[in-house]
Amino acid sequence: MSARAHKNEAKPPLPMGLDPAAPYYSRLSARSALYTDLCLLLNGAGGARQALDFREMIIEQNCLARSSESARRKMWKELRGRYVLDASSPLFAAFWSEWKRCESEPERGLTAYCLLALQDKLVTDLGLDFLCPRLRRAPAELRVDDVLGFIKASAPAHPEVSAWSDKTTTAVAQKYGASIRDFGLARGTIRKTTVRPALYGAPTRLLIRALRLAGIRDLDLVRAPIFKLLALEPGEVIDALGELSRQGALCFRMQGDIVELTLGGSR
Repeated sequence: MSARAHKNEAKPPLPMGLDPAAPYYSRLSARSALYTDLCLLLNGAGGARQALDFREMIIEQNCLARSSESARRKMWKELRGRYVLDASSPLFAAFWSEWKRCESEPERGLTAYCLLALQDKLVTDLGLDFLCPRLRRAPAELRVDDVLGFIKASAPAHPEVSAWSDKTTTAVAQKYGASIRDFGLARGTIRKTTVRPALYGAPTRLLIRALRLAGIRDLDLVRAPIFKLLALEPGEVIDALGELSRQGALCFRMQGDIVELTLGGSR
C-alpha cells in the first residue's frame, strides 16, 4: 500500500454537515432533537465515553428513565445518530471539549445545535439558507409551511426527499421547529418566533474544529459559510473572531493572508 493511500485511509470522515454529497435523512420525523435527553446523559456521564459505555448507560442502566427495553434501545439509536456519542470520534471529542467549557445554558444549546447540524445535512442546509436570515431579523416567525417548502424545493438536489411520505415530511418540519426552540433559537409553542443568538466561544470553536477536521486551512476557514449556523454571514466571521479573541475565548490575529488562530484562549 502506498503512503498516499495509507494517509487517505487514516483521514477522519468528513462531517456530514460539511459534505456537499451527503444525503438528507428524516431522523426528525420520529422525534425532535432530544436535547433534554442529551443533557441528562452527558451530565450523568461525567466525561467523554466510548459508544459502548454510553449505550450501557441508556439501555442497561436506564439513565434516561424509559419504561421498556425497546424504548431504551430506540433512544440509544436516535441519540447516537444525532450526536455521535463516541469519544473515539474526532468530531465528538471536539464537541465534548467545548461542552465542558460552556458557561451558560444558551451556550450549551447552541453548541449542541452545531453538533446536530454537523451530523445532519438537512439541519445544516436549513440552518444556513432558511434559519439564518430569520435569526438575523429576529423575532421572525418560524412557520412549518415554510420549512416544508424548503424541504420540498430541495428534492432536485436531494432525490431521497421524494421518497418520503407527506406524513414524514410534515413531521420533519414540525419537529425541526420544536428542536430549534429547544436549542434556544426560537420561542413559543404553536406560533414560534426566532431568537438571535449571542456570540459564544464554544459553538464557534466547535465549528472551527470541524472545519479543520475537514482539512480546511485557516485562511479559508474564516470565510466559511458554516458560521451562518450562528447567524454570522461570511463577511462577519473575522470581526466575530476578533471579538472572541478580545474576550479571551480564543486567540486570533489576521494580517493580510496570514491567519493565527488558536483555540485555547485565556479561559
